[in-house]
Order: sequence, then structure tokens, then C-alpha cells
Amino acid sequence: MIIDAIKNGIVIDHIAAGKAMELYKILGLGELDCTVAILKNVVSGKLGRKDIIKIDRVLDLDWDVIGYVDPNITVNIIIDGRRVEKRQLKLPETITNVIRCKNPRCITSVEQELPQIFKLTDRENRVYRCLYCETQAGK
Repeated sequence: MIIDAIKNGIVIDHIAAGKAMELYKILGLGELDCTVAILKNVVSGKLGRKDIIKIDRVLDLDWDVIGYVDPNITVNIIIDGRRVEKRQLKLPETITNVIRCKNPRCITSVEQELPQIFKLTDRENRVYRCLYCETQAGK
């Protein structure tokens, strides 16, 4: 299979196998009017298998969302066919409006205009808790 090289755009690499579609949906990549390529289960010496997303445009992405989905992701910014920036991501301290609190008594269930904010409480186990009621986010 041949996927053309990107002249100006973004390559999201080292995505855990099977996570590319989740990232695609969360980032709203389906709403873009440019080419977006998703490669699933690509052979990787480092990970065994990985997913890759190629976006044929440079745009602002929510780095925290990408880090939440998989903190081992690498993001490459390509300009004029050359990589000009390589970002290593990490788990964000807070995430907003990515996941919803599952506690029916949480204020966000009643006051639906409130942002869904979760704080990282355990980095090793990737545990996030609701800012308002401290309910642990589901996996």
C-alpha cells in the first residue's frame, strides 16, 4: 500500500493499535475538508503494531486530548516536505469536555452547561477524577 508523503501537514504516529478511530472522532477530523489518512495495525519494531494518522494540513490540535488518548503518541509537523517539529506527548493534568461524569448526582448532570473537567489523580494508573464530585472516570 502506498500513502503519499505529506508536503504540509501533521503525522500523528505511535498510536496504540486500535486507538486511531477514537482519536479521529474526539479531534473531529471527519469535519476537515482536507485529506486525512488512517493507517491501522502498521507493523512497528517498537510497539509490535501501531496506528498512524496523516493530516494533509497544518492546524491547531488539542495536544491534551491526544495525550489523554495515548501519552506515547508522537506528533510530527511537516512543512515543505520536511519535519520541522516533533512533539512527545504526556498525560495532561486536566482534560475538559472529552469524557463525561457518570455520577448521576454530579452537578454536571443537572447543570449541563458546565464544562466536564477531570483532573489526573494517579499518573501511573491513568486515573482521572471529576473536578466537581471526584468520581473516577470510566476507561
